[in-house]
Amino acid sequence: MHYYLSLGSNLGNREQTLQEALQRIEQQIGTVTRCSSFFYSEPWGFESPNPFCNICCCVETPMQPMDVLNATQAIERALGRNQKSPITNHKPVYSDRPIDIDIIRVYDDTQKEIVSNDPLLTIPHPLYKQRDFVVIPLREIGGE
Repeated sequence: MHYYLSLGSNLGNREQTLQEALQRIEQQIGTVTRCSSFFYSEPWGFESPNPFCNICCCVETPMQPMDVLNATQAIERALGRNQKSPITNHKPVYSDRPIDIDIIRVYDDTQKEIVSNDPLLTIPHPLYKQRDFVVIPLREIGGE
């Protein structure tokens, strides 16, 4: 399976955190086959003086989507993220965070796109096309 992930950080040493996240992805999920350059952006969906550093990567792994989700959330916790964005009035409430890892798109080995409408994991990510900090790095690595 081929997973396109978006990673972002706007607290601490952002670039170092993203590099650490990539190393943990390699150790715990699979082989990172492509990785974009850093993309800097203002926070999306909330106000903060802390800009984000973002990247997208492609990971090859035999793991199933829910297993990859659990692994990425464990990596987030290991790198200092205490909770995912809470939901209020059916909308996430975003805030500053040391790391965020989202599953954007998934393809099986025949290049068929995997679609999931599970309440815990929607694939493709429902908002990615609205976010330049995902679309531009994703396009750079051939995932868009």
